[in-house]
Amino acid sequence: MQGTDVRGFFKKLQKGLTKTRAQLVSQLTEAVTGRPQFDDELFAEIEEVLIASDCGVETAALLTARLRATCEEGKTMRAAEVLDIIQGQMSRVLAGESDSPADVQFPPHVTLFVGVNGTGKTTSIGKIGHHLRQDGKSVLFAAVDTFRAAAREQLQIWAERSGADLVGGAPGSDPAAVAFDAVTAAKGRKHDVVLIDTAGRLHTRHNLMEELKKISRAVGKAHPGAPHETLLVLDATTGQNGVAQAETFGKATGLTGLVLTKLDGTAKGGIVLAIRQRFGVPVKWVGVGEGIDDLQTFDAAEFVEALFA
Repeated sequence: MQGTDVRGFFKKLQKGLTKTRAQLVSQLTEAVTGRPQFDDELFAEIEEVLIASDCGVETAALLTARLRATCEEGKTMRAAEVLDIIQGQMSRVLAGESDSPADVQFPPHVTLFVGVNGTGKTTSIGKIGHHLRQDGKSVLFAAVDTFRAAAREQLQIWAERSGADLVGGAPGSDPAAVAFDAVTAAKGRKHDVVLIDTAGRLHTRHNLMEELKKISRAVGKAHPGAPHETLLVLDATTGQNGVAQAETFGKATGLTGLVLTKLDGTAKGGIVLAIRQRFGVPVKWVGVGEGIDDLQTFDAAEFVEALFA
């Protein structure tokens, strides 16, 4: 992104974190202001504020422990100093270790997108495909959700918009077979990237997870080592339910990252900290609106800055 686009996205990110910021920053400031000293009661109050912001119990405890280690018992600190410490520790949690994409010696790089219906999987694939095409990559979309009638049509529109190729199956056809054919076609056509759209709902959750495992195995047969990434698409407004989704899909597919969508001001952005801390899964992309450029690669420092700005 160019300068004005960067600032424009940052402003949208700030707006998307309005609810979290209003609760987190204001309540932390209120908790610290006017307190004569740091004591167990104050640290407990700070931890409760972090939990209420959807940071998760584990992350809240970690951040509070790090704050406690930084503050001298009985010392008075200004609210701004406390916020600076917490902001720095949040960036540390989100940054984690190296999260660079897998090194694919023999293209195409295959990414499997999973998640429940309504999170924005298909739209996210379209927008990510657009970014990759802008970067000069040749892209193939695989419409593997053969259970939702509009899934292929929706992905076809994004393929035409971004200049990506598309492989899909007939309604009700075997998703794993479609995935196999798509990756095989991508190899034959010398594509750089394959983005696979999967179903978000079958008759039971168990059937969905088994279907995803089957798709993953089929992709691996078509292209050894694939899928190179498996991204869970999460609706930011679901809050702590996102932790449950990460756990369920992670057990079935082995997640390598998250796509956080619908960060529109009604969401509690702290959920990304909870998932990062608990599962070690990084956020790769974050979406703040409906526009084609409103989904961008995730930057931990920028996210935390927008949260406290």
